[in-house]
Amino acid sequence: MKTLRNLVIFLVLFALAAPAAFAAVRLRLSTTTSTENSGLLKVLLPPFEKRYHCHVDVIAVGTGKALKHGEAGDVDVVLVHARQLEDKFVAEGFGVDRRDVMYNDFIILGPQEDPARITGVATAAEALAGIARHRAPFFSRGDESGTHQKERELWQASGIAPAGTWYVEAGQGMGEVIIMATEKRAYTLADRGTYNAFKKDKTDLVIVFDGEPGLFNPYGVIAVNPRRHPHVNYVLARHFIDYITGPEGQKIIENFKVDGEQIFFIYKDGH
Repeated sequence: MKTLRNLVIFLVLFALAAPAAFAAVRLRLSTTTSTENSGLLKVLLPPFEKRYHCHVDVIAVGTGKALKHGEAGDVDVVLVHARQLEDKFVAEGFGVDRRDVMYNDFIILGPQEDPARITGVATAAEALAGIARHRAPFFSRGDESGTHQKERELWQASGIAPAGTWYVEAGQGMGEVIIMATEKRAYTLADRGTYNAFKKDKTDLVIVFDGEPGLFNPYGVIAVNPRRHPHVNYVLARHFIDYITGPEGQKIIENFKVDGEQIFFIYKDGH
């Protein structure tokens, strides 16, 4: 009887201790909605998690908010796309070990009928000026994301400060904004990766402008500085950086396609 009682006590204590004993090591990653919406993380993270016996907790927000999480020490590593903000993040001592990961480009989407008549214009700034001139509905991310930063640059280049009922700051991620613009037959600036992932089933908007060098959209990965936030898992963050910029991660990124279309591109021969 005593043996049985001791066995029961042991099993109860083991059950209480087991969750802590067997809890997976966790890496906290703040990243952009485009890496999440495109589906890339679903194929990129599992091999890393398996190799390092860990789980990656993903916070998908705009780049501005993703970097704020890093500044506060709420995450271990960030994967974002706004180079000026990234450089500022590092210069101010919040991040270390920044590396290039991949790139695609920004595009301007709109209804196929193109009510603002911008198809064929020479520059993205000219395209936005045409949208403003026609007061055609335009949905902005309005969330301090990398896409929002690029949109601001383009409006500044156009010489126009967008305002009025035609211009809507959604404060949402890229996928949500594409859907909203689709429903309202509006224009929007998007990253090609999210658009390619959405265009088959979730939107009938078309690309009305692309291909300008200024629409280049690079992504970088940065570890949160352990000197600023000693509690972060810097060692695992470095492993993650090495993984996604190394041969295995780069091959997964390069081979990731949606309906046969490549979504992100890797740097080769210095480009």
